[in-house]
Amino acid sequence: MPITTCIFDAYGTLFDVAASARQAASEPEYSAIKDDWPQLAEHWRAKQLSYSWLRAVAGAHCDFWQVTQEGLDWALEKTGHDNDSALRERLLQLYWELGAYAEVPAMLTALKDAGLNTGILSNGSPAMLRGAVDSAGIDGVLDALLSVESVGIFKPDARVYDLVGAAFGCAKDEVLFVSSNGWDAAAATGYGFTTAWVNRAGEPVDRLPWTPVHTLEDLTGIPALAGI
Repeated sequence: MPITTCIFDAYGTLFDVAASARQAASEPEYSAIKDDWPQLAEHWRAKQLSYSWLRAVAGAHCDFWQVTQEGLDWALEKTGHDNDSALRERLLQLYWELGAYAEVPAMLTALKDAGLNTGILSNGSPAMLRGAVDSAGIDGVLDALLSVESVGIFKPDARVYDLVGAAFGCAKDEVLFVSSNGWDAAAATGYGFTTAWVNRAGEPVDRLPWTPVHTLEDLTGIPALAGI
């Protein structure tokens, strides 16, 4: 069936998750991380994701803001900045103001102009997603912000992907699901979505039972994949 609905992961897909550490490192007050902010950002993201998986497996759900803070605390300790409370506060503040990747506004506008449904499906809490979307100025080209808080478990549980059909009344094969996380795109393939993995860093394919249907370097090719 033709694609009617394009759904995007949020963090790392539409929004640059390294922007918080990058911005803080550029500010004189936080010059302590000017040399190691990439490592801090990498550790933060890795722990944010791994904690979400562990909580899902253990049945110990919490909202993504708590996971985000706990991941940052680990990353700050790992990089030797755990005694800098002002830095911690600034990094968390900036996480609510993450910018969208440069191609995002035009890409989403093209999808909407073609009459497709668009939305976010994310581990992020509703408040986090609203903050990111408003900060990036892309609210007008998104029809829905779907959060795992509706089902109380993180991706890649199938109940999360079920939210798309419930929100849009579409069949699985009408959905193009886009994520920068290879594991997310792979799991969504297994669920039945057509998938696109935005592999900006040129990472190897994850060794999982499924693989993404499409692999792209950025989001500019999404309208073409959607049949526009």
